[in-house]
This record gives sequence, structure tokens and C-alpha cells, in this order.
Amino acid sequence: MTARQTSLERKTSETEITLSLHLDGAGQKSTIETGLGFLDHMLTALSRHAGWSIQLQCKGDLPVDDHHTVEDCALALGQALDRILGERRGIRRFGSAYAPLDEALARAVVDLSGRPHASVSLGLERGRVGAVAAENLTHFFQSLAMTSRSAIHVDVIKGENDHHRAEAAFKALALALREALAQDGSGSVPSTKGVLGG
Repeated sequence: MTARQTSLERKTSETEITLSLHLDGAGQKSTIETGLGFLDHMLTALSRHAGWSIQLQCKGDLPVDDHHTVEDCALALGQALDRILGERRGIRRFGSAYAPLDEALARAVVDLSGRPHASVSLGLERGRVGAVAAENLTHFFQSLAMTSRSAIHVDVIKGENDHHRAEAAFKALALALREALAQDGSGSVPSTKGVLGG
């Protein structure tokens, strides 16, 4: 079985990112350093529950704000996922999951279709969670969908604590991705068209 992993670098005038992604890393060996503690926490939860190993270092223009760091980490992660998947042969393609965190409950549904779309409703009430703007947490899911060429639907169904709401959303997405990325042994493209993305 070919290892499902890749590495990339993404450098702009706003961020410098180095990333290694291993989809079958069992979620045990991730090192994530973005300069944003809450984003590190969310990405660690994502890697752990998706069963991925992520090595991610980002140097961003945090004196400006957190937007570019959050966005570019998502773009790089999606790009790496898309690169690993290639023609997307032999995967289940669809995944869905619920994840609770105490009083919060989130639902995620994904389709690794090759067609990007995001529908995200986190229902966050505070302007920031840690050092991350609430709007940028939503933007993370949107950016990941675009470069991974996936349809991602994430909804927080209930919750009172914004930290819990956000973390439940990331965990639900992780579990849905884990299901969608599971290998079915067929080696075929999971589409009646015979190709994804068209």
C-alpha cells in the first residue's frame, strides 16, 4: 500500500508555512506551531481524531492580525490533502459525524468530490476565541474546502461555551474526514461518472 503522505512549503509576503501530512499517522505524532495557541489546539484535535500526523510550522504576520495565519494554514492543509488524494481512487468519499464537547454538539458532513463548497454555521457569540477571531474559525473551514476540493458542511447544533462549540466542530470534521478517507480496497473512483471533480 502506498503511503498517503506529502510535504509542502507555502510562502507569501504574509506567511511562511512548512507542512508534512500523513493521513495514516494514527494521530499520534503531530507538532503544530502557528503562533496562535487556540489554532494549535484545534489543529491538534483535528489531527488526533482524523488519525493524521501533521507537522506544521507557520510564521505569520500576527502583528497585523490572525487572519492570514488561519487562512493560509487551512489553504496549505487542503492543498496537501488534495495532492495526496490525486484521482481519489479507493476511498469511501463521503463521511459524516457528530461530536459533543460537554454541552456543545456539532455535526459535520463531507464529500471529497473534487468540487469545493463550504457551508459553515458555528454560532459563535464572542468576537474571539483565544487570539483567533471567530470569523476566522469559520473561514478556516471555507479555505480548507476550497483547496482540498471538497464539500464541507459544519453546523454547531447547540452549545453555550464558544471554546466548546469550536472544538466540537473541529472534532466532528475530523471524524467525518476519517470516514470519507477510509480505503475501501476497490481502487476505483467513487463516482458514477468514473471521475471526480467534473
